Amino acid sequence: MTLQQEIVGNAMQMAVVSLQPGQTVYCEAGKFLFKTSNVSMETRLSGPGGGGQGPGGQQGQSGGMGGMLRQAMGTAMQVGQRALAGESLAFQYFAATGGEGTVGFAGVLPGEMRALELNGSRAWFAEKDAFVAAESTVDFGIAWQGGRTGRSGGEGFILEKFTGRGTVIICGAGNFIDLNPADFGGRIEVDTGCIVAFEEGIEYGVERIGGLNRQGMMNAVFGGEGLSLATLEGNGRVILQSLTIEGLANALKKAQGGDKQGPTGGLFSTNIG
Repeated sequence: MTLQQEIVGNAMQMAVVSLQPGQTVYCEAGKFLFKTSNVSMETRLSGPGGGGQGPGGQQGQSGGMGGMLRQAMGTAMQVGQRALAGESLAFQYFAATGGEGTVGFAGVLPGEMRALELNGSRAWFAEKDAFVAAESTVDFGIAWQGGRTGRSGGEGFILEKFTGRGTVIICGAGNFIDLNPADFGGRIEVDTGCIVAFEEGIEYGVERIGGLNRQGMMNAVFGGEGLSLATLEGNGRVILQSLTIEGLANALKKAQGGDKQGPTGGLFSTNIG
């Protein structure tokens, strides 16, 4: 059963989901906006694959004390991964009873939202905090990109991973643009803070801007990008955002008269957050 949803709004969009009986949708804690009275809400530490299918679901069906222990260990591992990734520790689950129900979700920054349809053939990866809500048939996980990539770029070491079948709703800052690296020679280079999400099959990396020479240092110090750019290679969908969180934070700081970025930017910019 396809999840019925509508993305509404302009500068600060929200997703309005129509839940049919038997459907369950879950969101990251803090992304819920409103619901009709016939929609039940339950907060749990476990993800959709970790102990039930939301309100009214059956839990602990793995068999006796051993099953309960394995379930508890699985939940603890999920929570530990989300804690290391800086994600919300809990999910909120919603299900309609006695007919169709409505529930609304939104991100935390001005920007767009997008509903992705997973058919089970390809996973989707997203920057942390991009996740808003998903059907209970979609599994939420954490993907580790590798220490070298993460340390080089300063961003993107930890990604959200969505697998399974169904609808997942993500959000970003500013406006979205959809690209396929295959349309640009197989590779694009972007600001590390501009990536929202990309399909499985896209190779994500981080590389230094220029060499350790005069022009490379000019790029790093005065270019506003720091030392690295993200690289995306392959054939698949990529979603970028026009506003970075660091850029928004620096703009707000400057408007308050406390900008410490100065004329150098880039390498010596203040990391606000």
